[in-house]
Amino acid sequence: MTAYPINLDIKPDVKAFFDPATNTISYVVKDPQSASCAVVDSVMDIDYAAGRLSSHNADEIIAYVEANDLKLEWLIETHVHADHLSAAPYIQSKLGGKIGVGEKITVVQDVFGKVFNEGTEFQRDGSQFDTLFKDGDTYQVGQMTCFTMHTPGHTPACMVHVMGDAAFVGDTLFMPDGGSARADFPGGSAEELYDSIQKVLALPDSMRLFMCHDYGPNGREIQWETTVADEKAHNIHVGAGKTREDFVKFRTERDATLDMPKLIIPSLQVNMRAGEVPTDKDGNQMLKVPVNAL
Repeated sequence: MTAYPINLDIKPDVKAFFDPATNTISYVVKDPQSASCAVVDSVMDIDYAAGRLSSHNADEIIAYVEANDLKLEWLIETHVHADHLSAAPYIQSKLGGKIGVGEKITVVQDVFGKVFNEGTEFQRDGSQFDTLFKDGDTYQVGQMTCFTMHTPGHTPACMVHVMGDAAFVGDTLFMPDGGSARADFPGGSAEELYDSIQKVLALPDSMRLFMCHDYGPNGREIQWETTVADEKAHNIHVGAGKTREDFVKFRTERDATLDMPKLIIPSLQVNMRAGEVPTDKDGNQMLKVPVNAL
């Protein structure tokens, strides 16, 4: 069992940015003792039908960082998203910082490098990212020591990033009335997802949890912050003592009814490259559409 360096006395300032097109929440996380910050799970806008990228969401984040005289040190990806494109390299080009993802990105790159027939020129070693995190790794945002928790199940590379009393859970958990994310992508596992969720729920009850997505179940307003205690008591998929067996049965049956995310094809191609759009032999940005592969 990894001993994680939890410090609830550090309470970072967290600013959320919601993208209604993909129901994604991005965050600017500021060290309470300095001007240093991190950006978690940024979004690049795409009009898929028109083949157009734009940076409205990313520009909002950049404007916020600049308006508050913050220093961007990290661009964190909690996992290789299948439902939106990362804006990390675009933000990095404007503000600096290092792009980090879990070390199991190499597993995702190997699987989808084959799906998209990327050939030998596509490196499957995670070298597109500045840092590959292992379970229990620490890093600094100013004077704040942050750490990583490997939480596979949704994807092999999923990680929760804990910054003081705030944990950014990616797709490992949703709000209590949203439950959990699917586990049927290549490399996913309902059994692993349940175990990963238990790791998160073993954090202190008062730990703030920040979601990567929210879909407003039953018409409620969009939310993105809860606590470990609330999840343990009320999460509809894993809370109130629900067993691993019950979760795996429910998750497997439910996943079989779900459609693929509408942006999965562009998202995976871009995000396994740390947010860079692939190009053809002439240098033109170009996406592939595999047939009968996903």
